[in-house]
Amino acid sequence: MTQYFEIEQRDGAARIGKLLLSPELRTPCILSTIELGKLESPGPVVDAGSFWGVKSDAELETRVRQIRENAGNGTLIILPHQAYPPAIPAESLGKVERFTATNGENIEGPTGSLLRIGRKPEKTDLYVMEGAGTLENNARRFLETVIELKNHIPPDTALYTPNLALPENIAMLVYLGIDVLDDTRAEIAAYSDIYLTATGSFYLDSLTEFPCRCGVCAASTPAELRKLPKIERAKFLSAHNRDALEAELSLVRERIRAGTLREYIEGQCRVRPWLTALLRLGDFEFSYLEERVPAFRQNQLLADTSEALSRIEVARFARRIQERYTPPELEVLVLFPCSARKPYSTSQSHQRFILALGRYRKFVHEVILTSPLGIVPRELELTYPASHYDTAVTGHWDEEEKAWVSGCLEAYLSRHRYKAVVAHVEGAYREICERAANNLGVEIIYTGTGSLVSVEALSNLKNTVESICVAEDFSKKSLNAEEEKKNFLRAIAEYQFGEDAALLFSEDIGKLAVKGRFPKYQLFAGKKQLATLVPQYGMLALSLEGAELMLKNEKYLVTIDDFLPRGSILAPGVIQADPGIRPNDEVIVLGKKAICVGRAVMSGEEMVKSSRGVAVDVRHVKKL
Repeated sequence: MTQYFEIEQRDGAARIGKLLLSPELRTPCILSTIELGKLESPGPVVDAGSFWGVKSDAELETRVRQIRENAGNGTLIILPHQAYPPAIPAESLGKVERFTATNGENIEGPTGSLLRIGRKPEKTDLYVMEGAGTLENNARRFLETVIELKNHIPPDTALYTPNLALPENIAMLVYLGIDVLDDTRAEIAAYSDIYLTATGSFYLDSLTEFPCRCGVCAASTPAELRKLPKIERAKFLSAHNRDALEAELSLVRERIRAGTLREYIEGQCRVRPWLTALLRLGDFEFSYLEERVPAFRQNQLLADTSEALSRIEVARFARRIQERYTPPELEVLVLFPCSARKPYSTSQSHQRFILALGRYRKFVHEVILTSPLGIVPRELELTYPASHYDTAVTGHWDEEEKAWVSGCLEAYLSRHRYKAVVAHVEGAYREICERAANNLGVEIIYTGTGSLVSVEALSNLKNTVESICVAEDFSKKSLNAEEEKKNFLRAIAEYQFGEDAALLFSEDIGKLAVKGRFPKYQLFAGKKQLATLVPQYGMLALSLEGAELMLKNEKYLVTIDDFLPRGSILAPGVIQADPGIRPNDEVIVLGKKAICVGRAVMSGEEMVKSSRGVAVDVRHVKKL
């Protein structure tokens, strides 16, 4: 925990924060390697150097205290250290007694320390990842190292990866949770006649014109620059490369603020194969990113690449459908294709499907097939990201998409059995249904004939559903209008809270009723309002009465100290928090003096381990 680093905004593992130094540093940031070594006139961060060859601890202590006296308490001192390449065998390093010369707790003011896998981290404000630069192009080793280190340091401390940043990889490094970078690689490139951009690097000899219009590049041409002495060329390229780093970092910070960093890196990672590998491996390490990715976002989710199939929001939605969702007790399942307009039921095609079902709609359960989400039950079409994604529509589905959606459908049908399954689909959607049916031995009736909204196709859908319902006499298995509304809210509650959602729908609490017009439904028990559906992201906001019912199972619960909240709850006031809480989750806050409801700003784990920052934005407070 630290008093010198504060996180202000998050986008998954990426975050915008500030190091409370003199002057203040906004993170993610780029440190100047040259400035780091100026011990006599230090800037906001200074490196106290190595302790190779130092004779005694007293000498190291004296060095650090002299730096502190020169710099004051507004400068962060990276403590003296011994750095080793990661390739050195563990048995050799086991003989090394220490990697950082002195304990940061003994030094007044902000400090940083070297961080190595397998060693207990010192209590400092900044951690330096040992040998980060040697892990370039080794995506698996780099990611494993980052995750291992992040799991062992407090969440409100900064992580620094030296000798690694280039304009092309900054976005990916920040996406994975790196806060501090430096210009070492940019400086080395400048003295090697290498011109850096966000889309890759160029040797000066290969350039006809500069693909940049910064003040440095606009004043010259590659031909003119090549005529200069090497040292002059290096100064020019150093200035440009530094500008390129800062420009890319500014864009990354704006992407974090907008919540669209993932969309950006899905394109940016194509610059280098190891960056693409990092993106894919990061998705495979589901728990690391999932803990940090919010329950919903305000912006649209763009699914324009194959990696969208594995991004955290998509995988989480598919998992919750399989693990949390319970369909209504109906005997007939009807499968529909997705639509460009969201929610699906507002599109022209789905309006025609609904009209075709007519009075038999209450006997059937509707599920939509879509890429990248897999399957979307009609009750969850408002819930993020089902109503918030867009994808490139070409009419062609690649094999990966077909396998993903058919796998989701197969998993769903293996858990939930219906007496009849009707698929009003054509093309790739039909192929997906056939794969699932063949694997499970399930019979599916297809009603699509050419255009799914043609008179013939809609008539076929109507007649097929009617004949099934009449022949099987499903009149006792149907939902009236009120039951349909309750089922709609119950499905959302299950997706949001899991099995604990049943506490909101128990008949023991009084007669349940759903009031309001779609989509602004409100759940009542008698005269007590329990929850409200928020249509912007398709999830429930609890009332205090609803929160009291949910307390019984202690899920999504934040326990606070003995105080009465007035506004937001800060992390230092949190005693315990459900580790299943994610940013933007609806949470219940309980203390000796109050019960509250609100939205989580950070994950449950981070609430408990952090010493700074807002943990919960409180909406309602009830004094106990």
